[in-house]
Parts: sequence; C-alpha cells; structure tokens
Amino acid sequence: MPLFFAARLFISGILIFTASAFAQKSDRSEQTIGVIVQSATVRDLQNNIEALGNLRAYESTLITAKTTKTVTHIRFDDGQRVNKGEVLVEMTNAEESALMDEARLTAEEAKKQLERTQSLAKTGAASPAMLDELKRNYDTSNARFLAMQARYKDLLITAPFNGVVGLRDISIGGLVTPGQTITTLNDDGKMKLDFTVPAVYLLSLRIGLPIEAQSRDLGDKIFKGKIFSIDNQVDEATRSIKVRAILDNPTRELQQGLLMTVVVHADIRKAIVVSEASLIPMGSNNFVFVLQPNKDNKADSWLVEKRQVYIGQRYKGLVEIEKGLQAGEKVVTHGIQKIHAGQPVKIIAEQSNDPAKKTETLPELLQQQKPQQKELQQNKQEGK
Repeated sequence: MPLFFAARLFISGILIFTASAFAQKSDRSEQTIGVIVQSATVRDLQNNIEALGNLRAYESTLITAKTTKTVTHIRFDDGQRVNKGEVLVEMTNAEESALMDEARLTAEEAKKQLERTQSLAKTGAASPAMLDELKRNYDTSNARFLAMQARYKDLLITAPFNGVVGLRDISIGGLVTPGQTITTLNDDGKMKLDFTVPAVYLLSLRIGLPIEAQSRDLGDKIFKGKIFSIDNQVDEATRSIKVRAILDNPTRELQQGLLMTVVVHADIRKAIVVSEASLIPMGSNNFVFVLQPNKDNKADSWLVEKRQVYIGQRYKGLVEIEKGLQAGEKVVTHGIQKIHAGQPVKIIAEQSNDPAKKTETLPELLQQQKPQQKELQQNKQEGK
C-alpha cells in the first residue's frame, strides 16, 4: 500500500508540473512582443532588360566611282561636313562636257523648229506629216541630251545626304574604277543602336519603349533613346530577336561601331511593394505577417494575421506583391521568428521603403524607440 500511494503521489506531481509548464507556456504565448514593421506602398516599377549593342550611323554609305576615269579635283577634306548634292570629286570630263553641249544645242534647235511649224500648222501652211517629223526629231535630240547629261553627272561624285565624310582613299591624278571606294559618308545627327534580346522578353517589347545606353569609351555617360523597330523573326540558333533603337547625337559624341551596354525599361507599371525581409517562404508559397487592430482597443497593441501573398519581381531588397496585400497595410519585417498567427504585438519601430531615403540599419530602427521609452518612464514617475 505505501508503494501504491507513493506512485500516485509521483504521478500527481508530474501532472501538476506539466499543467504548470503549460500554463507558463500559455502565458508566454500571450505576451506582447515588440516587432519592426513596414507599410505596403505603391511605387512605379519597371523591368530592366539588359543587352549589348553596336552603334551605326542613321544613314551610312560608301562613296564609289561609277566609271573608269582620272581624278581631276577633290573638293572635300577628311572629316568635313557636307550637304546633300555637294560635289565631292570631279573626274576627267572634257569630252563628255563637249558632247553634252552639242546635244543641248541640237535639242534647242529642234525645239525652235517644232514651235515655228506648230504656228504654221494652225494657219494650214504646214502639213501634219511635217509637224510629226519635227516633233520626232525634237524628242530624239532631247533624249540624246538627257543621256549625255547623265554621263556627265556620273563624272561628278556628289553627297547623297547631309553628313560627315571619312578619310579619302584617292588622290588627284589617280585612276579610279567602278566600285572603288573614295570615302565614307555618315549621317550622325542620329544614331541607330542594334542589339539582341532573348525571346522570353518578346511580350515586353514594343516600339517607343525608353532605353538607356552607355559605353566605357565615352566615360560611361548615359545616352537616352527609344526603340524604333523590332525584327520580324526570332533567330533559331540563339533564340533572340534583333531590336533597333534611335539615339539623338547633337554633340556628335557617338561614333559608328561603338559597343554599348543597353538597358530597356519595359513593363512600366504601379505596384505594391514591401521589404523582402517580410516574406515567409513555405515551399512554393509565400506568406507575410499582417498587423490587425487588437480587439482590446489598446493603442499600442496589434494582432498578427498570417496571410498568403503572390509575388512578382524583386528589386534590391524590395519585392512586388501582385495579390494578397493592400496599400497601407503593415507587415512585420523583424521579429518574425518570435511570433505566430494571433500573437499580440507592439510596434517598436517602423521601417521606411521610400527610395529617396537611405535604408535604415537595425540599430537605427531600434534607436527610434528610445525617445518613446523615456517618455513612458517619465509618465510613470509623474503618476500619469
């Protein structure tokens, strides 16, 4: 019997100890825990697509000869700016000039005879057959003149558009042949920037999207432009698509052939963002602790709600919330490990997500609470 009573006493002690520990645990769970929070805010977001591109002049061509002739005059210098139609090179043209003058005079004489005969035909003094013959003679002589004029123009090499010429590859007295390069001509008032983008971004691309480009060769200065055109097919080997942007070049700093890094600003939108530190990943899902007003109506006390959210893009410590949060709701960013759903908490500091402000460190956030603690201590001492 004494052994039986001893066993009962032992079991009772265990039950009392367990109940006491459970009660203490329950008391601890109901304790108000201090947390750091952040308000969900709406910000302008965009997806940045990075690429490498090559610069090309808005218009660029090789100036070449059309006939085999000797150069007689060169009317440009290396790097000179020229206007459309300006003569750059003259070649031997004495014979062609004389033949053109002869054809011009013949055409003018034929025109005069035709006009005189037309006047006589109105009075019946000239037959219709004579009028037709003179008109045919005029058309033939005028066509010959136009042909000689075209041959003469081929010996005067002119600029096809406004731009800057490159280095000249000929000299006076040199013999040039058809297709031989004389110089290059670039219209560098605007520049084309060609780059390739992975096809996964195809739905994000559209004409008019803003871009930023820079080159180490130009001191990383940023040049802004817009997408001008998008190729009509995806490269089967690289699974990428070619995109062309236009950059203004008023200072003529950009040169054809430069390699540039490109950032395309796509999917510009307004979205709700919070700190990445507030996310609680569980498998493929994400949750946050959202603060709700305490039913006890305590001004400094809140209840925690665990809520699933759907995230979008991540941006240097921030994450886009596509669904699950409203702007202005407060989420816990520090102290997540010490709380659970339904836990009463108090705010000891609020973290800012204003991009214009420097991100606060944890000691700086905790420093926010010290003035409040001093005020509470003073109120207690004064009996308030």
